[in-house]
Amino acid sequence: MPDQRTDNAVTNPVIPGFHPDPSICRVGDDYYLVCSSFEYFPGVPVFHSRDLVHWTQIGNVLDRPGQLRLPPGTPSSGGIYAPTLRHHDGRFWLIVTNVARGEGNLLFSATDPAGPWSEPVRLPGVPGIDPDLAWDEDGVCWCTVAGVSQVRLDPLTGETSAPRRLWSGTPGALAPEAPHLYRIGAYWYLLIAEGGTERGHGVSIARGPTPSGPFEPCPANPILTHRGTDHPIQNTGHADLVRAPDGSWRMVLLGVRPRGGTPGWHVLGRETFLVPVEWVDGWPVVGDLSPDLPVPPWPLRPGPEEPVRDDFDDAGLQPRWISLRERPEDRCTTKERPGWLTLRAAGSSLDDNDAVFVGRRQQHLTCRTRALIDPSEGRGGLAVRLDERHHYEIEAAAGEVTVFARIGPLRAEVACRPAAAGPLVLGVDVAPQPPQDARTGPDVLSFGVVEPDGTLSVLTTLEGRYLSTEVAGGFTGRVIGMYASAGTVHFDWFDYEPLHTS
Repeated sequence: MPDQRTDNAVTNPVIPGFHPDPSICRVGDDYYLVCSSFEYFPGVPVFHSRDLVHWTQIGNVLDRPGQLRLPPGTPSSGGIYAPTLRHHDGRFWLIVTNVARGEGNLLFSATDPAGPWSEPVRLPGVPGIDPDLAWDEDGVCWCTVAGVSQVRLDPLTGETSAPRRLWSGTPGALAPEAPHLYRIGAYWYLLIAEGGTERGHGVSIARGPTPSGPFEPCPANPILTHRGTDHPIQNTGHADLVRAPDGSWRMVLLGVRPRGGTPGWHVLGRETFLVPVEWVDGWPVVGDLSPDLPVPPWPLRPGPEEPVRDDFDDAGLQPRWISLRERPEDRCTTKERPGWLTLRAAGSSLDDNDAVFVGRRQQHLTCRTRALIDPSEGRGGLAVRLDERHHYEIEAAAGEVTVFARIGPLRAEVACRPAAAGPLVLGVDVAPQPPQDARTGPDVLSFGVVEPDGTLSVLTTLEGRYLSTEVAGGFTGRVIGMYASAGTVHFDWFDYEPLHTS
């Protein structure tokens, strides 16, 4: 998470790493924010803040199989898309799309955003993706979706009216999506993203007299975009507005931080950024979106720092840990060997759709990961994953340690060394690409075994660009974690430590 700096600034992104499509709401002095989670379980991480700068994950909305169905055929970058979080009439409401076959749009509610959340209300009458919720003065709930179209929705039953087309952004612009509808002053404002979620991404807005328009576009559209610039933050879009208790406004949005030469590679996925907003002549004017975010005009209230080490001493996993599509307790548990995480293999590698993997989002451009593994009953190790076709792993088995690389259709063993029987510590270091090699990618990843003196004995170093969105495609970012490829593997602890504040 961001650290306060001595120059009276804090860092953007406010939620780094693979946390795209942010949606935010405020209740009193508390802010709550959710993000997309795609093929990972549990789904839709929930964050809390008291200052809009420091965020702490307090749970996941979709933490039970009945809420989140991601069958084995669900591809990477499938699953859960673009939630909207709102608070109305004493309850929190979350609407989201599960693009897995047979799922569609779903609505959940809770009295506490940390959970538990309800079972889903299924919404067959809500078309498309990126659903939004807004209530008018008469208590009518309106659901607006990408495209942009709208239905009247009963959030208790899921019943809807017929869809109606609304304003769809700049004529000819790609992918009008991520609509959010607000009543602000005398107008209803419709905020959308357009231009696609790549380098052409942007934010536009229109206003009208009713929730259904007719909508008049802002003459300054797009109100935010970094397309065609050399700005260090790119792909800016998919925004949501929030008003602070002092009456000022802020916008959360996604963006990426490309590194290296042409075309530039981003590896952490789409991250959540914060930017100030002012209102001029009835339209929002977005301030400068920069890596150094000015301290807001209210006290900073940092939450608890995330520990470097997880010792797996709790009965369950912390909410930051995510798995592929499901997490059956017979394959993933902290109860079998107290103080250890036990993983039991289902497939033979991370290439398999049902691989047993428990990871956390890589949130820093440079970081160090370590884990103590006991492979005496199987084979497994540490992996850096983007999807089934793009991942690196260092794997321990009885008597040897091996590094594998999967890049598209190619899978190769790239290094191997003998290892003593019994537990050992595996490590992965992520460091910037040396300046003389910057055109080849954003970073390098070193894989090795940690010696008794704490040094990493490196087996090999691999280029990071092959684990980037620009190479692999898709909507996610890197996830670093533990896996089992054969038998049963135990992990005593896992360390994740940023090497800088980036």
